[in-house]
Amino acid sequence: MTTRTLGVVMNGVTGRMGYRQHLVRSVLAINEQGGIDLGGGERVLLEPVLVGRSEYKLRELCERHNLKNWTTDLAGALRDPDNALYFDAQVTPARVGAITQAIEAGKHVYTEKPLAETLEEAVALARLAESAGVRNGVVQDKLFLPGLLKLKRLLDGGFFGRVLSVRGEFGYWVFEGDWQPAQRPSWNYRAEDGGGIALDMFCHWSYVLENLFGRVEAVTARAVTHIPERVDEAGRAYEATADDAAYGIFELAGGAIAQINSSWCVRVNRDELVEFQVDGTHGSAVAGLRGCRIQHRGTTPMPVWNPDLPVTHSFRDDWQEVPDNQDFDNGFKTQWEMFIRAVVEGTPFPHDFLAGARGVQLAESGLRSSAEGRRVELPKITL
Repeated sequence: MTTRTLGVVMNGVTGRMGYRQHLVRSVLAINEQGGIDLGGGERVLLEPVLVGRSEYKLRELCERHNLKNWTTDLAGALRDPDNALYFDAQVTPARVGAITQAIEAGKHVYTEKPLAETLEEAVALARLAESAGVRNGVVQDKLFLPGLLKLKRLLDGGFFGRVLSVRGEFGYWVFEGDWQPAQRPSWNYRAEDGGGIALDMFCHWSYVLENLFGRVEAVTARAVTHIPERVDEAGRAYEATADDAAYGIFELAGGAIAQINSSWCVRVNRDELVEFQVDGTHGSAVAGLRGCRIQHRGTTPMPVWNPDLPVTHSFRDDWQEVPDNQDFDNGFKTQWEMFIRAVVEGTPFPHDFLAGARGVQLAESGLRSSAEGRRVELPKITL
């Protein structure tokens, strides 16, 4: 058995997502399982180098997890030849500059989304990475959710027949920060800091729709700020300048229509925080984070609309749960393993910067649609 170690510069892991999902549940979890098995008796372990602005936070994280490498000097970490990979989980406005440094230093780059704040910046990064010949990838974690993996299984098996429509509901109530603490950081609600649910979630919907149903060819959207004032982490009131809800209609290649509501101002009355209903000529499904229920055309009831009589039929009981049929690992960790294999083996990585640019394109087009009150077509991006 041959084991090699790959240095990974991790920038932004003092934040909630970077710490929980990427450092603890992905990189450290990979090492705890003995690394990534490449086959042929070869394994890869990861050596994280934590980068950020706060010496105190970085030192505390290293002590907590028995790690030895941290620095506030990004350029220095990128100069180290032992560090082959750069990962970015910073706030969006800081991402482009750091990723550019990493590419110019010859590092492979894996990053949280959105890749950039604008399509122009995202395409420039994709071109720079292609020119430098480095592996590049954007986190597309929702593709690896158990519920969506089950949905993909149904699609691959032809369960739906011709897909007609997709309806999605995502979100929950994020407290304003006054009488109860907010569950999300205040920068999410400031456009000047890269906040906004359209920029955040439309990047997700881009790759979910593209990988399952077809590329988005046009969008009609409305982005709004329902809560105009919130209270930050220090207890100070501030103006919410970013959208906290976005309602979109997406026209997909192949003819299907998707409608997805994204909101941080909605109280949950569904089984999971995100749900997608897919309707096809032969069957329908409702998929969430973990579960997926189906109804075939042969078992579809015949509802009768009569407002004068109470409904006694339980429509939910007509649906069947899709079995797991496999063990599901953490989706973030699964994609980390895919990217590391692509780096080590020199193979293509499907969720690259170009895919990330398409996510930014959808967010940008959705915001333009909202501002101008019109349908916006999305031309194909080429490098």
